Amino acid sequence: MNTVVTWEIKVKNTPLLIKKCSHCDSNRFYCSDKFRMNAQKKNIDVWLIYRCVQCDNTCNLTLLSRKRTDLIDKALFHSFSVNDTETAWKYAFSPELERQNNATLDFNSVDYEIVSSVSMEDLLMLTGESVNIRIKCSVEFSIKLPLLLRSFFPFSSSQTKQMLELGIISIATDGSRQKYKVRNGDVISIDIERLSRWRKE
Repeated sequence: MNTVVTWEIKVKNTPLLIKKCSHCDSNRFYCSDKFRMNAQKKNIDVWLIYRCVQCDNTCNLTLLSRKRTDLIDKALFHSFSVNDTETAWKYAFSPELERQNNATLDFNSVDYEIVSSVSMEDLLMLTGESVNIRIKCSVEFSIKLPLLLRSFFPFSSSQTKQMLELGIISIATDGSRQKYKVRNGDVISIDIERLSRWRKE
């Protein structure tokens, strides 16, 4: 018997931008949730504005460059115009933002909580063959699997590592489960029977 549980990862802030400030000795910038737009004839440039955590100096990351205005989705253009926070957050978490600007985002600076459809205590007491945990997250927040597990379960780093190595907890990946970064839509499988036996050993 398989039990399906949903984990919704709710982020509380956007990742900081790692960049040396030209006005002070800080090396972190926060997302201001605001956009800068510059129109040139039929083309437009759009940036996401970041500010230094110490002196508030600005730094702009490019979102669109020389883009024809008639090729931009009208809803997206409106979001840029009104400084829509949800849109700003989606870009602030986007790997494409990093690649396009050759930037580095500090995802370790992001606070988050896991909202589970089943409590930790009840989940560990479930009976059956396995539990499938479906990950839900509205932004592209990639977090390593072991860290996510320890955020919810009372397991130590060594215990989590051992359970992943033994396959008690698994996720579909061709690479290392220790280094795997969980994404929206992923399914974490837990063999409840083996977990129960392992915890008693």
